[in-house]
Parts: sequence; C-alpha cells; structure tokens
Amino acid sequence: MEAIILLGGPGAGKGTLAEDLKQRTACIHVSTGDMLRAALKSGSPVGLEAKAFMEAGELVPDSVILRIIEERIAKEPSAACFMFDGFPRTIDQAEGLDRLLNKYGGVITRVFNLEVQRDVLLRRLTGRRVCKSCGAVYHLTRRPPAKEGVCDVDGGELYQRTDDSEATILNRLEVYGKQTAPLIAYYRRQRLIRDIEAGGHADATTASVLGVLNA
Repeated sequence: MEAIILLGGPGAGKGTLAEDLKQRTACIHVSTGDMLRAALKSGSPVGLEAKAFMEAGELVPDSVILRIIEERIAKEPSAACFMFDGFPRTIDQAEGLDRLLNKYGGVITRVFNLEVQRDVLLRRLTGRRVCKSCGAVYHLTRRPPAKEGVCDVDGGELYQRTDDSEATILNRLEVYGKQTAPLIAYYRRQRLIRDIEAGGHADATTASVLGVLNA
C-alpha cells in the first residue's frame, strides 16, 4: 500500500488535480470531506460519533477522522494506492496518518506542494459566483455565464458567497500558511516534498505531477 498527498492553500487546485489524477492513475482519491459525509450518511458508529461533534458545533477530533480514513483504506487490497486531498493539515494529523499506514504496511511515497502566488489565489477565489436558485457555480474569468449575473441553467441570480469575499479569503490564506508551514517542513525533512508550480493552467499542473509520478 502506498499513498501520495496533495497540499496547497485554498484555490491552489487540489480538487481539480485530484480529479485529473483519478482518471490517469490507479490512485484512489481520499477526500476527508467526502468520507465524513459518507460516514454521516451511513450511520456507522464512527459516523455517529463525528455527527455528535458537528451538531455540537465542534471540530471532529483527529482520532475520529483517522478512524474514518481507516475504515476506507481497510476496504482496499494491500497493493492499493491512495491519494489524500487536503489531509493531513497538521503535524499531529501527519503523525497519526503515518501510524495508520504503518499498521497496514503502507508508506507515503510523495507529497506534492502546490505553489500559487497569493494574488492568483485571490483572483481565483473572489471570482466565484453561485446561482441562488440551483447552486450552479461559475467564475468571472475561468467559467463565466453567458449573461453577466445570470445563471445559464435556470436564469437565477448569481451572487458571491460570504466566504468568497476578499477579507475572508485573506484570513483563510493566513490560517493555512501558519497551520501548514510546519507540515511542509515535516515532509521536507523526510525528503518527500515536491514543490509544483500551480499558478497556470490545470493541465500544466497535472502534467508536472504525472512527470514526477512516472519518473
């Protein structure tokens, strides 16, 4: 069993990269958000435990997240390759993931750090618009609607979510930087980090990552 990890701030393109890699490699995409939602829906014991924390307005503890991850990877054969998207976020989570993979004879083979200039991240994130009625997502420059401010799907009004405002995004980037810098150093000490320039087109980012994986 092996694993790769995708790191990068909000708007760095981790989700897009993960979708591309799913199509071009044998790696299984592991998104903690998706797994958490699946665990809640399944009503499994660990899912119910996570639900209790969420309903209380508290963060789901690392120990619970790791149990959800373990439930997922235990379903796959020992030769499986996993791709972690946005996890771990802290040193504690990284050490927990190391212990979990070791339990199943697994190892992290590469950690990709997607690097994007802050002004590019701001343009990407502040340009997002969402339809009030159907929830379709657009971007002012990357995927604009045919008519400004109007949804192509149902003609609904497009708006900017509060968490896409510049002030909110700057705060998210600040939090990410403080939280993740030690994590990047942790993996760099293990000689696992590969820095990937991700400020251009998504296809170029995917090509760079595939070049490393296929080397």
